[in-house]
Amino acid sequence: MAARMELGGSPQEFLLAVEQLRSARVRPEVALEEMPAPQRIAPFALAVTADVVVNGDELGTGRLVLLHDPAGNDAWQGTFRCVAFARAEIEPDMITDPLLPAVGWSWLSDALLASDASFTAASGTVTTVMSEGFGGMAEDGSKAEIEIRASWTPAGDIGHHAQAWAELLCTAAGLPPLPHGVVPMPGRRSRRS
Repeated sequence: MAARMELGGSPQEFLLAVEQLRSARVRPEVALEEMPAPQRIAPFALAVTADVVVNGDELGTGRLVLLHDPAGNDAWQGTFRCVAFARAEIEPDMITDPLLPAVGWSWLSDALLASDASFTAASGTVTTVMSEGFGGMAEDGSKAEIEIRASWTPAGDIGHHAQAWAELLCTAAGLPPLPHGVVPMPGRRSRRS
């Protein structure tokens, strides 16, 4: 990740979680970058954006926010919360499949389980959108997208949760899963300047 956010004054528990997130192993198609985190949700937060890029084409995008409240949060059922967003274009004919939202949610569940990311209190939405260009945008044609918004209370190594989120992005973007036994490399430095 290119730019690192200043975390002075953060509790040790949060600093350890941030270091685990920063050292997460993600696929080489995932370009990560830290960004300013929301300030009002929790006393301590770190946000990361990612783009899934293959042969110069952006296939998916998303963001992951790690929240920490040392006092705990009843709604979170813990002191940490992961808040994730993933968006990717899909084939327009997939948009009519009534099972697509449930499948999209299973991508997150499967990624968390495959990454050994223990969690509780998961919640979220899956949205499918179909757009058709008209007038000056008619040449854009049809475009279908899936958006997954989720949050969960992580347990254990936060790097496993970041890895799961990155894998969710790749799955939504249509990349095949890595073969069994293949380990993704540490996150590539940002391609943005």
